Amino acid sequence: MNLETSLAYTFRNKSLLEQALTHRSHSSKHNERLEFLGDSVLNCAIASLLYDRFARIDEGDLSRLRANLVKQASLADIAQRVELSRFLRLGEGELKSGGFRRPSILADTLEAVFGAIFMDGGFDAASTVIARLYKPVLETVDPKTLGKDAKTLLQEYLQGRKIALPVYTVVATHGAAHSQEFEVECAIPKLDVQVVGIGGSRRAAEQAAAKQALEAALAANPTPAKRSPRARKTAQLSLPVAVAQEVPDEPASVAVAKPPVTEAPVAKITSTHAAESKAPIAVAVPRKEPQAAPPAVSPAGETLSAPGQSAVKK
Repeated sequence: MNLETSLAYTFRNKSLLEQALTHRSHSSKHNERLEFLGDSVLNCAIASLLYDRFARIDEGDLSRLRANLVKQASLADIAQRVELSRFLRLGEGELKSGGFRRPSILADTLEAVFGAIFMDGGFDAASTVIARLYKPVLETVDPKTLGKDAKTLLQEYLQGRKIALPVYTVVATHGAAHSQEFEVECAIPKLDVQVVGIGGSRRAAEQAAAKQALEAALAANPTPAKRSPRARKTAQLSLPVAVAQEVPDEPASVAVAKPPVTEAPVAKITSTHAAESKAPIAVAVPRKEPQAAPPAVSPAGETLSAPGQSAVKK
């Protein structure tokens, strides 16, 4: 199987692929310029993949994920998966020293291959190859933990549970000064965790101890299952319903216990309205019927009649 089959890309200009596989120890026409180009292409393609895949992650976490995916170790793993070492063009010295297995050479050459694909077929072709090679990695990525070292993960785990941070103690050192080996103990008293990590430096030994401590803490105290947001929302909404059901149990007479509201006299209200309004107020007055005038009486005692009537004698 050739490299083009592993990449699922066929070069139109084969010399670009040959240059991408050539280390500077082999000849003057090496791959370092293509490596420079491929580094930028890789960063852009990975940024686009992360942006589309993790829609709720902020810029800081996206940068952390990208840095972890494009670092030397990640690139070297992919290079080994496509058997890139079989196609390297190295100088005699690099071949004898095992340069075809060196992670730095593998990572740099893979970036040069990405640069060659970009030059041969454009960014779409290069990003398609990158997406295909990174697909198995992205499917297993945990955005909460990727790129964080063991000490950071252990610290976040303990702080989330309000547990005191671990204590790291160097318990022993072995070997000569230029090749020492450290043994560091990591203790978490509250969880009864006490482990020892070994490394070529104090930092490496602390990381090894932190990794063991985190594994022990997770095994002894598994994370409890979280309640779903739907369940919490239901519980919150049920409270007002329960309160509303208790209202009818109160006696109806309670509502009558309020003091009566004193109404203003009608005259005062009328006066107030009259003062506020300049329009005249019509008042209904009972209609009086006209009364007949009493009959006139003469000096002789006779009742005078209305015109046209004769006088009446008493």
